[in-house]
Amino acid sequence: MTFDELVGGDVNEAARGLIGWTLLVDGVGGRIVEVEAYDQVDAASHAYRGRTARNRVMFGKAGHLYVYRSYGIHWCANVVCGPVGHAAAVLLRALEPTHGLDRMRVRRGVDDDRLLCAGPARIGITRAVELEWRYVESGSSWSSRPSRRAA
Repeated sequence: MTFDELVGGDVNEAARGLIGWTLLVDGVGGRIVEVEAYDQVDAASHAYRGRTARNRVMFGKAGHLYVYRSYGIHWCANVVCGPVGHAAAVLLRALEPTHGLDRMRVRRGVDDDRLLCAGPARIGITRAVELEWRYVESGSSWSSRPSRRAA
């Protein structure tokens, strides 16, 4: 399945399908091992209350990145999914770092490789908790914490 086919459909299928893909930016990155799906019908989604200047990318073309700053501290990247006009995206929670680790260590200011690509916050959401839309690569030691549901 191509990337466009994967992200052009259902957000949960895309989330499960993105596990194991490699994400690189300027030669730095790694294998995706943990994600969370968000849809406009999900009360925990940034798009739940409709389109805003901040979330407008989520309503756009599948495959684009929706990047935002969480609590003014952490940058979060989401892969936009589904048809134009329907807001859905997959939050990239954690990667297994595989490329450019020296550059990551300098950028993050940490020596522990486990901290290089582990996602912040967003676990323990208070809305839409009944939606188990977090997916973790089975057996991965790189996830932010164990999941009840593995991809």
